[in-house]
Amino acid sequence: MSSAMSNPVIETEEQRALRDAVAALGKRYGREYVTRVVAEGKHTDELWAEAAKLGYLGVNLPQEYGGGGGGIVELSLVLEELGAAGCPLLMLVVSPAICGTVIARFGTEEQKRTWLPGLADGSRKMAFGITEPDAGSNSHRITTTARKDGSDWVLNGRKVFISGVDIADATLIVGRTEDARTGRLKPCLFIVPRDTPGFGHTPIAMELSAPEKQFELTLDDVRLPADALVGDEDAGLLQLFAGLNPERIMTAAFALGMGRYALGRAVDYARTRQVWKEPIGTHQALAHPLAQAHIELELARLMMQKAAHLYDAGDDLGAGEAANMAKYAAAEAAVHAVDQAVHTLGGNGLTQEYGLASMITAARVARIAPVSREMILNFVSHQSLGLPKSY
Repeated sequence: MSSAMSNPVIETEEQRALRDAVAALGKRYGREYVTRVVAEGKHTDELWAEAAKLGYLGVNLPQEYGGGGGGIVELSLVLEELGAAGCPLLMLVVSPAICGTVIARFGTEEQKRTWLPGLADGSRKMAFGITEPDAGSNSHRITTTARKDGSDWVLNGRKVFISGVDIADATLIVGRTEDARTGRLKPCLFIVPRDTPGFGHTPIAMELSAPEKQFELTLDDVRLPADALVGDEDAGLLQLFAGLNPERIMTAAFALGMGRYALGRAVDYARTRQVWKEPIGTHQALAHPLAQAHIELELARLMMQKAAHLYDAGDDLGAGEAANMAKYAAAEAAVHAVDQAVHTLGGNGLTQEYGLASMITAARVARIAPVSREMILNFVSHQSLGLPKSY
């Protein structure tokens, strides 16, 4: 791939140096490492530990709590470059990006001191629990409830498709509490340690080749102390979207990395594979779709960078629109790049040796999670274009 792809012109010298350093780390591990870890039923502990030691996991967290003092701009390029090397770390989306950001912005001093240094140095991880079996994309239908009992909170409910609960020290759970003035339910965030009585997690069998497992959670009279609540009881939606915008930006980074990896493999193959006189890459029927995939990935990356810059600048409203668009564009670009890569390799694209076929399923994840492309189109039609709602 060209150097232009790995060094975007709108990044600072420091950001480009970070990108190059992370790319070098990713190259040492690569797709083979992830494939082996999945086959052995293990986790990417070695890569996580080395990325932590080099300071990459907490680049977005405040320096006073052990982080790098950067933002989502820096964290997204860490994930993108690891993905482009074939070894993305999904928990980067959840632990430092969602949970770390929410605690850094809204947590108490005690919560920051307890969690941020560990999230920054990789010694602790957090999962994030929002999706429910019956709520799907409608977060207003969340039924996990939190009620006050003296100074404690008691949580009841279920969650599904929660990543990495088995390797997380705690899960940041989105519940709903009753507003004393209106009686209406409002979202609130709670830190639930993994060993809390009543907190159960069961793996969900997935057709996904990934080291990170997905879980169904049950919260059965989970009793938490008052300080498990993150931030202000009355600032629920604000706090929630402070975590959801980075999640969309990081999902875009995950998709971009995957698309770049697949495209890189296809380009290498098209340069060298000969069936007639010339390599197959000389034929426009193969060259043009690969060029188109490259353009789509570059365009998606620009929107991701815009979203990350707006978020880091504190423009939550602007970042919300851009983050949704970036997630949409990156997911579409990744699905197209992976599909074209597999097609370019022909039968080899479906072999275990080349390792691209499993990415067909993986690429679909970015279209579905953390919010479907249809819900993003709803958001854009209502929020950006001002069209009336159908629901």
